[in-house]
Amino acid sequence: MTSQSQGIQQLLQAEKRAKDKLEEAKKRKGKRLKQAKEEATAEIDHYRLQREKEFRNKETNVMGSQGNLSAKIEEQTTEAIRNLTSSYHRNMEGMMKKLLSTVFDISPEIHPNFRPAV
Repeated sequence: MTSQSQGIQQLLQAEKRAKDKLEEAKKRKGKRLKQAKEEATAEIDHYRLQREKEFRNKETNVMGSQGNLSAKIEEQTTEAIRNLTSSYHRNMEGMMKKLLSTVFDISPEIHPNFRPAV
């Protein structure tokens, strides 16, 4: 009976060692999957940054620099405002005289369609 119980004990110990090895293998597999996922994420980020840089370079080559374009538009706008302001100051007094003369210099006359009552 002791040999039989020793055989059972050995089987139980072997089963426990096999179970421990399985658990350890599962843990290693989980660690490796996590590591692979992190490596893939890093590789994807690197690829994305590289492609974005290439895109910006192509965009700059095709469209020109956005900074130069906005600076040029700002300069044109400032120049147009300056021209309008100077034109306003040059013509303001003459226009006010013309407007006031039209309002105050009234010459009364009879309308051509007016017919006096008989």
